Amino acid sequence: MDFVVIDVETANADLSSICQVGIASFRDGELADSWVSLVNPEDYFSAVNVSIHGIDNYQVKDSPTWEDVFPQVASRLHGRIAVCHTPFDRLALARVCDRYSLTGCECTWLDSAKVVGRAWPEFSKSGYGLSNVAAHFGIEYQAHDALEDARCAGLLLLRAVAETGLSPEQWLARVEQPIDSDGRSGKWPGPCRREGNSDGDLHGEILVFTGSLSIPRHEAADSAAAAGCRVDDGVTKHTTLLVVGDQDLRVLAGHNKSAKHMKAEQLIGKGQRIRILGESDFMRIVSPVDARN
Repeated sequence: MDFVVIDVETANADLSSICQVGIASFRDGELADSWVSLVNPEDYFSAVNVSIHGIDNYQVKDSPTWEDVFPQVASRLHGRIAVCHTPFDRLALARVCDRYSLTGCECTWLDSAKVVGRAWPEFSKSGYGLSNVAAHFGIEYQAHDALEDARCAGLLLLRAVAETGLSPEQWLARVEQPIDSDGRSGKWPGPCRREGNSDGDLHGEILVFTGSLSIPRHEAADSAAAAGCRVDDGVTKHTTLLVVGDQDLRVLAGHNKSAKHMKAEQLIGKGQRIRILGESDFMRIVSPVDARN
């Protein structure tokens, strides 16, 4: 029952643009320590991201950079089971450490979203976001605050441990096993629509690609489906993930957006939970990585 949970918020769609980091440490089944810091990402702030977490350039102008806060992060994660809800926070840490030429944290990663999908199968295909699962179990927390998100993910892991009898160490093995025995990836009619592999890390995400990708769109769709994503052609009220070609993200710092990109931002403004990622960040997620980073 000894683990640490980390969550980050980012200034824009680039996962290395961390503007807040929160860490909740659990020992003996209880929250033992917490730490949170604003971070100056030395990058621009997207209006969409600001609308989600409320952090802007003015708030972080005098805050430490990632290079400054990293010793705190590394010391809290070192040698421990590090929990994150979906792979995005783990990749954000890897990306920002690469950006500052820092050695990654020595820890063992556990995805609490995969724990949720296996502990409670009703959340395995969709609805495994923190807000939805927390509301289901009556856990009160403030969404889109890094420390609150970390605390909530930790409480959900404790609940899964209590209901299944599996320790965090045992969950490390369980999340690598299938949710069910007959899950497999498949293709829908159309050039880029796919059904996701039910055993993939991103199972339950409903993904749409937009912009110019570095690889053919059908190859990107195959990789996304193998990782668990259902791939759609257009942005809808069901979309959870929009992957944008890197060149499109760089043009005028996010201006001149595609129709899909603009529609996704409109839906985000209405409260829909959609994460916008650059292609290179997404491909790092779907490519195999070592569990220790």
